[in-house]
Amino acid sequence: MAQHPFIPVIVGTDLNAYNMSASFHEEYGVKPYLLGQVSLGFTHYSNIIAHIKLVDHLHDTHVFVQALLDYAKEIPANGAPLLLVGTSDEYVRLIIENQETLSDHYVFNVLTEDLLNQLTNKERFYELAAAHGLPIPETIVYQMGDPLDFTIPHFPVIVKPSNSVLYNAHPFPGKEKVYRLESQQEVVETIQKIAGGGYPGKLLIQEYIEGDDTYNWDSVLYLNQASQAQFVSFGQVALQEHEATAVGNYTAIISRYNHPVMKQLKEFLEAIHYTGFANFDMKYDTRTETFKVFEVNVRQGRSSYYVTQMGHNLTRYLVADVIQHQHGECTYIQQDNLFTVVPKNILRDYIKNPMIRQEAMDLIKAGKWGNPLFYKGDHSLVRKLYLAVRQYRYRAKYKNAKWS
Repeated sequence: MAQHPFIPVIVGTDLNAYNMSASFHEEYGVKPYLLGQVSLGFTHYSNIIAHIKLVDHLHDTHVFVQALLDYAKEIPANGAPLLLVGTSDEYVRLIIENQETLSDHYVFNVLTEDLLNQLTNKERFYELAAAHGLPIPETIVYQMGDPLDFTIPHFPVIVKPSNSVLYNAHPFPGKEKVYRLESQQEVVETIQKIAGGGYPGKLLIQEYIEGDDTYNWDSVLYLNQASQAQFVSFGQVALQEHEATAVGNYTAIISRYNHPVMKQLKEFLEAIHYTGFANFDMKYDTRTETFKVFEVNVRQGRSSYYVTQMGHNLTRYLVADVIQHQHGECTYIQQDNLFTVVPKNILRDYIKNPMIRQEAMDLIKAGKWGNPLFYKGDHSLVRKLYLAVRQYRYRAKYKNAKWS
């Protein structure tokens, strides 16, 4: 007889993997099994994880599938179902592409491969979003290899790949996740640099929406296997990573409530028959007073733990759906809360908006905040030392970063 009615198996060893591990442990007292490629301090030193299996070349399809099939035989589940969770774009894609094979050994809730391809190709996503009435930024689509004879009417602009998975497969010197450029010449030079790295896809040249980090917004949803939303969250970004390779990773979020926007995002995903976790990235445009949608990640994000912090544990919805086969009404989450993975002094010094900065300090003073890295159920002393060093290094990271 298994101690638990299910065993979580998480693919990944990063911050997102740790946050999901903490969510499972907090809600069910169960220690997940992790499969990854690289040993990372977030999870390596943890004592809330049953086991971590590292496999080289895990992003290769054949390696990935075989590793999961082998792991299913090694985990002492005693007949309990293995609940599979991906924590990165690449791993979630591999689960989706191989779900027929994996479903013989694991249970999970992911979207179809066709819908995945529509949503992860940003050009196709913008077409789909516009067709359903979601506000999106003005965008020029450029195919790599085409003549550089287009004219951009306004600057600055954001340049980013339409296909981030394909882009990530082509490393080159000076590569950035997102480029903020000030002139036509900078755009041309950046395209030439990306071309030199071998990326063959399309680029999006997009209007830059003015505003500091606090103009960015986040929404997390879970849609059950019948494409019914079970919860919707909404949050204002207080701070994000400022290193060029990490821009878009949020380090602090203040929970908000905006029912019309939350409802619109919910109805969009239900209309396209989405299933699983989803995480929207948006930015508020003061010119049009709209939240313009940049993308939807087909998984929970590394900052999605703020939902768990508000008493709506992410894993509870997944388990209710996939393990217990129970569906409820959609919850529009509303609660004052600050999520952060950086120290208080970083929030104080780098949140530019004084009102948001003060609100963050007030939430900390009131005890309405949390940092998942310091999950109280994890008693590893080595991990605490690792985190102390990591927190200290944030000062240098923000001081030396060029994104602002």
